[in-house]
Amino acid sequence: MSEDLEHFITHQANIRAAKPILIGHSMGAKVAMTAALRQPTLYSGIVPLDNAPVDAALKSDFSTYVRAMQEISSASPPITRQSDADKILAKYESNVAIRQFLLTNLIKSDDKKTLVWRVPLGILAKNLDNMADFPFNDPDSARFEGPTLVVRGGDSRYVADETLPVFGRFFPRFEVVTISGVGHWVVSEAFEETVGAVVEWTRRAVDQDGS
Repeated sequence: MSEDLEHFITHQANIRAAKPILIGHSMGAKVAMTAALRQPTLYSGIVPLDNAPVDAALKSDFSTYVRAMQEISSASPPITRQSDADKILAKYESNVAIRQFLLTNLIKSDDKKTLVWRVPLGILAKNLDNMADFPFNDPDSARFEGPTLVVRGGDSRYVADETLPVFGRFFPRFEVVTISGVGHWVVSEAFEETVGAVVEWTRRAVDQDGS
């Protein structure tokens, strides 16, 4: 995924010249961190949301979500309304904000008659055991010197305090914002706080670098 991102940026002259700031949540956070370590001169900063640059095991929630999505996918008759999909999803997840986030991946089929997932459920299900890996394990061989903002949920286990020294070695200019009272889904659970933290940091980061 980081290689795909690099390919896109390097073939978009206006984006490449601007040296974008990468922002990613969960797996997207690891994609952003990996991209920055692979090609540090391509980016002016990164914002990993609630994930750390370490190998880790996914919480059981994710396999539960995949099972719920598979039940929706195989429902008979096929699902035609998002509200019906939400009823199935509610059996697996009580948090409305998380369900709404998952349901953003439900789109109309090509014939517009049913709803289908735009993510490859089969591939996700087969690779859950490896999806929390991180491809870099030696901070002395790869480092991103640009500004880095780590946003984590106060109730999340994905950016534990013991991972912060690892951040410091890979990303020596990192800062941490902890949003109290929310878990892993910081954007959907605390949208305004997350965006506010990112905007405030971006303004400072841009001013400091003079770009």
